[in-house]
Amino acid sequence: MNITQRRNVSRRAVLMGTVAATAVTAAGCSSGSGGGSAAPPDRTRAVDPHATQSFAAAKGALLLQVMAHPDDDLYFMNPDALRLVEAGVPVVSVYVTAGEAVGQNWIEGMPRSRPDKPGYSSARHQGLRQAYAELLGKDRFTPWKKSVLELPGGVRAETNELTDGRRSARLIFLNIAMLSAGNTRLPQLWDRPYAVMQSLVATGSPCTTVSTYRHDTLVDALATIMDRYRPTVIHTMDPDPDYQVHDATHPKDNDYGACSDHRDHTPTALFTWKAMSQWVADTTRSEGHPPRFTVAAFRGYYNQRWPHNLPPQTVTEKHRFVEAYGGHPSWNCGNAAGCGDYGQGGDRPLKNRKGWIRSTHPRYPGTAVVAGTDRTGRLEAYGVLGLQAVRWQETGPGSGRWGEPQNLGGGPLAPALAAVKDTAGHHLVFGLRFSALEGQGRANSREIVVLEQRTPGGAFKPWQGLGNPEHKAERGRRTGPPVAVATPDGRVHLFVRNAGKGLSSRVREPDGHWGPWRSLHGQEVQEGLTAALDRQQRVHVFAAGRDTVHHWSQDDPGKPVQHMPLKGLPGPGGDRVGAALGDDGALTVVYRPPATAEPAAHRLRPDSDATEPTAGAGLRTFTGYGALEAVTVPRRGGRDSLVVLGRALDGRVQLVDAEDGGSPVKAPDTTVAVGSPALLADADHRPCAVGLGPDAAPWLWRPEPGEGA
Repeated sequence: MNITQRRNVSRRAVLMGTVAATAVTAAGCSSGSGGGSAAPPDRTRAVDPHATQSFAAAKGALLLQVMAHPDDDLYFMNPDALRLVEAGVPVVSVYVTAGEAVGQNWIEGMPRSRPDKPGYSSARHQGLRQAYAELLGKDRFTPWKKSVLELPGGVRAETNELTDGRRSARLIFLNIAMLSAGNTRLPQLWDRPYAVMQSLVATGSPCTTVSTYRHDTLVDALATIMDRYRPTVIHTMDPDPDYQVHDATHPKDNDYGACSDHRDHTPTALFTWKAMSQWVADTTRSEGHPPRFTVAAFRGYYNQRWPHNLPPQTVTEKHRFVEAYGGHPSWNCGNAAGCGDYGQGGDRPLKNRKGWIRSTHPRYPGTAVVAGTDRTGRLEAYGVLGLQAVRWQETGPGSGRWGEPQNLGGGPLAPALAAVKDTAGHHLVFGLRFSALEGQGRANSREIVVLEQRTPGGAFKPWQGLGNPEHKAERGRRTGPPVAVATPDGRVHLFVRNAGKGLSSRVREPDGHWGPWRSLHGQEVQEGLTAALDRQQRVHVFAAGRDTVHHWSQDDPGKPVQHMPLKGLPGPGGDRVGAALGDDGALTVVYRPPATAEPAAHRLRPDSDATEPTAGAGLRTFTGYGALEAVTVPRRGGRDSLVVLGRALDGRVQLVDAEDGGSPVKAPDTTVAVGSPALLADADHRPCAVGLGPDAAPWLWRPEPGEGA
């Protein structure tokens, strides 16, 4: 984010994409393209969108998280991180800033003291050790092994390590002062050429030297950490937070400028994405193979602005670790500077009106893979590895085994693709590309791209840029990942959420020509769109808003898609909704209402804007959290059945026949999902779940006949 307000400071062409990036910074908002002195020579090393080398073999699953402050992971990335640690995945968590703020670690009842930034930073480090010890199943005051990590550019960082059997955690504190000399903060380090920041030495740290960070120093440090630990999953923060109107109804609180996030969160995410791209480029060049990893990005203060999406059971689970981090001044933890971030201790996070703890929102909602079948009946799946699009194919119809990933290039891509098959049988794959990610006053832009087969089942054409519905690059960064649907008339409809939080669309005509971007209007919705066809082959798009699930559709097949509000829905959805044809042939939407473990299901009445709740006997015990997927499969006896996939309260993948009164079926304990799994009906018309595991490899789960659905 820029700390000053700048306008129209430069304009340049983006060579990596097909759109022109306007180097504009929205007033007081995000880390975009800066102004001031001339930018230093461009030394960006980034993913080549044309590169298609095969991937390196993963040596074992590992989760790497990069945060701005101590506690960002606990508030914004859990329970996702918890599920991986529970599965035995080692975790390395990197904290970019010292989190020292004003240096006051105080709660009511404590005597006032003079600000102590090194002490407060140390207390927050101790809070993290307490939280992660509990995360590993250890006593919160378990001693950690502390050491110093040497990084490029002469910088040094503190590391803390704790192991408990097959579980392990490593905390890395770069400890860059939130406010460095010359009033320099992270937004300027991203934006301004020649900006410099310094690290803060925390009380009691084994790292006793002050390190100097420039823009490239931080990128190199993060890329080196990635190369050293070789993660298969990387958790990042939100590089492009939503715009947010601040008024009496929506107070600014901790938001920065016109965006719904902290000023340190955004540049930390941008530095992380740039480091990932550099790591992929350097590893591909030096080793001949890109690293094999997947990415999940998480919203920050966005949680305050939308309905909460976690049920009470999950909030309680999440609060356990935040409470351990917050600590209390009466605790005897062995750290003289303090035993946690006291303002976050006790039940304060639960009482905080900002509600950060009550949600976990992915920045790029969608399934980790999109799956379908080819002409032979084999399953195939598309996803993003190493910031590049990949395709996996089942070794044979029904084999349940995947071949090696085929690198389709196109990167650097956000981790949410869309894929459809047109009426001629061509596969089209859509993605959101970081078309420029340079910083230091240079371009920072995003574009929608598509990959299309030349012939059905054959090779692919080169990636094609479809631009962005927003004309300014700064607004274009808020464009979300694409969803698409193919219709029997030969058209392909593409949809994205735009910077205004509404819906934009492009349509590919039957002759292959793409029409212009068009705004479909409607009220503000959350990221995470769902597109489906009804029995009449009309397009429907659903998205969760603040007040209800919003809806766009057609009057008749072939007509324009337009905003068509629905009546009868009880309220908003907390996450992305699922949609499929129900038992009676009506299109049915399933979603979790805010802060609720039980799903709701509503059918759309044919040729009407009215909806009505369905019986959904199978959904009554389908408690859990997160997004839902739905698909129609034939049921025994010749009737169609609506099958729903989601996460149980314990995080396991589960599936249920929505109309049947049977209990949900849970996937095996070994089926661990990163992000949301996909659901489809295979060539034998059986429900099939496909997901991505923590080892960056796809898994496949077909419930045995007689189990649930």
